[in-house]
Amino acid sequence: MKKIIKYTSISIGLLLFFFLLFLVYSTLTEFHPQKNIILKKKVNPGILNDMLSFSILTWNIGYAGLGANMDFFYDGGKKTRDSKSNTEHNLKEIGAFLKSNDTLNFIFLQEVDLASKRSYFINEKNYLDLLLPKFNGYSGINYQAEFVPVPVNDPMGKVKSGIITYTSFPASKVTRFAYPGSFSWPKSLFILKRCFLECRFNLPGKKEFVLINTHNSAFDDGSLRVQEIMALQAYVIQEYEKGNFVLIGGDWNQTPAGFAPHFTEPFDTTNLVFLPKVFLTGWKFAFISDKPSNRNLKKPYDLQKTLTSVIDFYVASPNIEIASIKLIDLQFQYSDHQPVMLIFKFKKCNILLKTGSPENED
Repeated sequence: MKKIIKYTSISIGLLLFFFLLFLVYSTLTEFHPQKNIILKKKVNPGILNDMLSFSILTWNIGYAGLGANMDFFYDGGKKTRDSKSNTEHNLKEIGAFLKSNDTLNFIFLQEVDLASKRSYFINEKNYLDLLLPKFNGYSGINYQAEFVPVPVNDPMGKVKSGIITYTSFPASKVTRFAYPGSFSWPKSLFILKRCFLECRFNLPGKKEFVLINTHNSAFDDGSLRVQEIMALQAYVIQEYEKGNFVLIGGDWNQTPAGFAPHFTEPFDTTNLVFLPKVFLTGWKFAFISDKPSNRNLKKPYDLQKTLTSVIDFYVASPNIEIASIKLIDLQFQYSDHQPVMLIFKFKKCNILLKTGSPENED
């Protein structure tokens, strides 16, 4: 009996030692991005002239690993990742869809993996870059960890992922802005470091078009999301007051205030988080109410049973006119989100967007 107690104590001590060692290692290697990171700056990118409208798409592609067959442990499911063949198939179909829509002027993507176990270390940005040669692609890393230890029975492991903005013409400046707030230690070691990605374009009259790709927090108590959107609001109001034109789009992980669904799919009121009513009052919210843009991942997708929501949309400054918006219903085949397209134009501006070959980044 003494030997059993001795060996048990030694085993527990070793486990505790290695666990503490792992926490120290994770703390030392934690991703600490700077508050503002300039990804690109061009001295003379040119001015946009003489065109009436612009087109944009936003889509959280779920790192090509959250197709209709998947559940996910963070949503109450069991799985950590899909099979490699399914992941590759999803990425191929996502790429084909984007390629078929390469006449768009801008593309916002979220959850694009660069080197992650969950997507078999496929560099998804490189793959998509090859399919979209007309575009310049800029990525803002928002998830980087050497080893995510959950779930214990099948850990996520290494993750490197982010948001990407593709644009078919030169931006004057591209910046990653860190959102305020974070989860407490040690959870902060293994969770996303949220950000928004801003591209700026010169307009006539020394004004600018400020284009923002956002992916806001999820799985928090709501307080992080409030901090993020209040910081975003303060920033974009300042830009609008300068006379600039601002468009924000992406995966907000929140539903527009006062949203009422007009679709037959089950609406997820359990996990529902509304944007505050005071958020960007007087600005234009562009979203689809007759089709869901996101689905719950507790179980594989079932049209009749799966809870759905609308959390992928756009917000435009008052000097931007929304011409049309549509959701492409892919039945969540390749991602737990659906792509949303927008056509817009600038008020009192005659602006031409010239689509051409990507600029030389050297």
